[in-house]
Amino acid sequence: MERWRVGVDSGGTFTDICLFEEEQGRVEVWKVASTPDDPSRGIAQGVEEGMRRVLRDAGDAPAAAVAYFGHGTTVATNALIQHKGVATGLLTTAGFRDLLEIGRQKRPDLYDVFADKPPTLVPRDLRLEAAERVRHDGTVETPLDEEAVRAAGRRFREAGVAAIAICFLYSFVRPEHEVRAKAILLEECPDAFICASHEIAPEFREFERLSTAVVNAYLGPVMRSYIERLTPRLSALGMTATPHLTQSNGGVIGFGAAAEMPVRTILSGPSTGVVGAQAVGEAAGFRDLITFDMGGTSTDVALLKDGQCRLASEAIVHGYPLKAPMLDIHTVGAGGGSIAYVDSGGLLKVGPRSAGADPGPVCYGRGNAEPAVTDANVVLQTLNPVHLLGGRMAVRQDLARQAIGRLADRLGLGVMETAQGIISVVTANMARAIRVISVQRGHDPRDYTLMAFGGAGPLHAARLARELDIGRILVPRSPGILCAMGLLLTDLRADFASTRLLALRGAATAEVEAIFAALAARADGWFHDEAIEPAQRRIVRTVDMRYAGQNYELPVTLPDGPVTAATLDRLAEGFAAAHERMYGFVAEGEPVQLVTYRIEAVGVVRKARLVPLPVVGPDAAGAIRERRDVWLAEAGDFVSCPVYDRDRLQPGNLIAGPAVVEQMDTTTVVLPGMTARVDPYLNLILEAA
Repeated sequence: MERWRVGVDSGGTFTDICLFEEEQGRVEVWKVASTPDDPSRGIAQGVEEGMRRVLRDAGDAPAAAVAYFGHGTTVATNALIQHKGVATGLLTTAGFRDLLEIGRQKRPDLYDVFADKPPTLVPRDLRLEAAERVRHDGTVETPLDEEAVRAAGRRFREAGVAAIAICFLYSFVRPEHEVRAKAILLEECPDAFICASHEIAPEFREFERLSTAVVNAYLGPVMRSYIERLTPRLSALGMTATPHLTQSNGGVIGFGAAAEMPVRTILSGPSTGVVGAQAVGEAAGFRDLITFDMGGTSTDVALLKDGQCRLASEAIVHGYPLKAPMLDIHTVGAGGGSIAYVDSGGLLKVGPRSAGADPGPVCYGRGNAEPAVTDANVVLQTLNPVHLLGGRMAVRQDLARQAIGRLADRLGLGVMETAQGIISVVTANMARAIRVISVQRGHDPRDYTLMAFGGAGPLHAARLARELDIGRILVPRSPGILCAMGLLLTDLRADFASTRLLALRGAATAEVEAIFAALAARADGWFHDEAIEPAQRRIVRTVDMRYAGQNYELPVTLPDGPVTAATLDRLAEGFAAAHERMYGFVAEGEPVQLVTYRIEAVGVVRKARLVPLPVVGPDAAGAIRERRDVWLAEAGDFVSCPVYDRDRLQPGNLIAGPAVVEQMDTTTVVLPGMTARVDPYLNLILEAA
């Protein structure tokens, strides 16, 4: 019986399905419209259709042949962006109820006096206190007032909250008070989602830990409800494989863990694209990459240096500080569905508002009247003006032209100039996002290869590369579903952390050993719960370090084996190198501190394989499907361009621009002055001619 590994990426416009057959290495892709009202419905539909396509006899249980199911979702991040979480209560140490609102007293933009801070997720009347105090060294100064906790539970129940976050001062040192408070609140509010900060982010910096716990509670019932809807839908298809969900760190966890810690799935969808890009780039021989993932609603960019994407231990996501391991991904509201409009100053703007999947761009013919980026491409005919998705989805160029015409009248421009203006504006938005993760962090984008994926990435990659003076573009074989494919190229992963401030000297060896022993025990419990065999277990240990008095730490890898004086010497050397790399100097003789200790636990799983094919030759004439007039800004007019069928291109084929390459899940534009060659992995490599 065939065994298939299935990866599903549920986006704002389309749900992408990647299917990999374990025995022969066969890869198939499928794409269906997302169902924003209930994403689980679109996922189940996509899996069923995809499996029926690849199986000769699916019967009544098309998913019975699924051996592995991985899923990336935007449910948590969309709920946070749109502030559609649940009514949430907060229990804190007496005197700290307003910390959530005070924060770090930072404005989102230092020089913008009108900049708004994001809404506080818990109103003041639902932020309650309980007397308790643990000191920084773990001693109890004030025992927990259990009656105050019980009274708070009654108030939460009367207020009808659906979730409660608990965050006590220094609970990361001694969590007993949070453990007891959670037990009491479960008795008083048995139907509420309750989480404690020591379970979510057992690290110092109380505001960030508090914010993380609150976001987790705010999203908890949303994610739990989603998983409870999706699980029976998959079971009804006959699936018996244990489903997994992507984390923001690029790994995957079981549905149960994701339901308890939704804050770890904030970047669930985008992270798998980075994992897929890493594997494709490694195989193709490009290790320094800037990933460009443009979908229907947003664009996600990341930088991979020497094949690795930076893993951040904390970040600000949509205005909320989160202490959760996540890949360093930057997101902007620029996608195929981003709406173009004229602002109050008479200037053309694009996004971040999106037409989404329903009604979608004007050309979908579902009632939307505001032109989107996709409409501009349909009018310019860089996109097929008749249909998308390989003929499965008809489009209305006439409606798109009318909508852009109305915008053109307001701007005093022609229809084609306005359509091209929309593309130019969205390109500038995306270029700005890439400068954030490259130039602003000391990296020259010209030293990197731009990897374009997502449904709209290859369509815009050539213009974006020219904007940034990037000389090479890599378009994977199935760019529209690379995020879904990334789910088949990643391992199970969990992160565990503990904070304890220690001076870097020989006396610290015993304490460091004990801390990592405790973290290893937690990792072993996770390995057991996920049924990961001992031979498939991997552990990576790191320590966040700083000079005494510094406010930011740098992660340094801890060597394997027992912690000895020699181990601490290695840490000192690693910290000095990291500090010089980041700040350009080493403060010789300054005392160094160990701050937060981390274990990354990895369960290695069987992955899809990327297999090279023999090179055929440069002649790509056999792949030409038709010729189409395409509006090119370089010519200021329509230019007749060959349209290639991506499925008929073979390794070694060479294409001279201007040209268009179409496939089911995306369209690639090759501009004048560029060439595109097909490598042995069927990637398209675009370069200046």
